[in-house]
Amino acid sequence: MRESPGGAKLLLIYDVDISEPNPYFRFFLGRYIPTMQSLGLEISEAWHTAYGPFPNRLIGFVSADRERVLALPDLPAWQALNEELKALVGNFRYKIVPYREGFQF
Repeated sequence: MRESPGGAKLLLIYDVDISEPNPYFRFFLGRYIPTMQSLGLEISEAWHTAYGPFPNRLIGFVSADRERVLALPDLPAWQALNEELKALVGNFRYKIVPYREGFQF
C-alpha cells in the first residue's frame, strides 16, 4: 500500500517471551494474520527489538480504508482475537495512526 491520505495503520506493541516463542508464533501466523486479513487489513511490518528497555515486538497492519481501522476496537472478533494474543504476550497495547511508509511508533 502506498502512502494514502485516507489510510491508517494499526500498531500492535508488546513483549514476547523469547524463551518460549512457539505458541505465540503458531497463533500469530495461523490465526491472527488470517483473521486480520478477513477484517480487511494487511500486515505491513514486523519489528523486533533485541536490546534495551523497549517492547520487543512492533507489528503494523494497514488499510486504505481509515474508517475500517478506526472501527476495529468495537468489533467483537477483534476483541476476542486480542484476548487470545494477550494470553501469549505481555505489556500489550495498540494505537491507530495515519498511514505512512516506514517505521512508526
